[in-house]
Amino acid sequence: MGEMGQWLADNQWSAWLALALLLGIAETATLDLVFLMLAGGALAGTIAAALGAPFVLAALVAIGSSAALLGVVRPVAKRHLQQSVSTRTGAAALVGTKALVVETVHPHGGLVKLGGETWTARPFDDHATIEAGKTVDVIEIRGATALVYESEAY
Repeated sequence: MGEMGQWLADNQWSAWLALALLLGIAETATLDLVFLMLAGGALAGTIAAALGAPFVLAALVAIGSSAALLGVVRPVAKRHLQQSVSTRTGAAALVGTKALVVETVHPHGGLVKLGGETWTARPFDDHATIEAGKTVDVIEIRGATALVYESEAY
């Protein structure tokens, strides 16, 4: 075994830590919490290796921890993250909903039926005109005006 191989054998925790960091970085691209849970497993492997566990035992600790995090912690965390978005109140809760154009919406005004109420509206695209009877998506609420975009037909 070469000098590098011997150093790695004596300091396998550093390889586990590097893996945890790489998985943490990968999580920033997906934001799905999978890589974050795998990074948590790699951190458990880091701790096991730092305590002197052989590679096989550190790998089993990492795999077991990753499985537990994926099966138990991730679903709870995902539910919590989704719930916080759905608890918006007031005008913010209307963003992302559908509305019905009741009076042509153009850059200077218009009316939509939104959440059972009539709201003033303008197109999100300043150059668009949306005819009465069309369905629109609420993109933003500015004051008492809904900024809308014509819904895609499916």
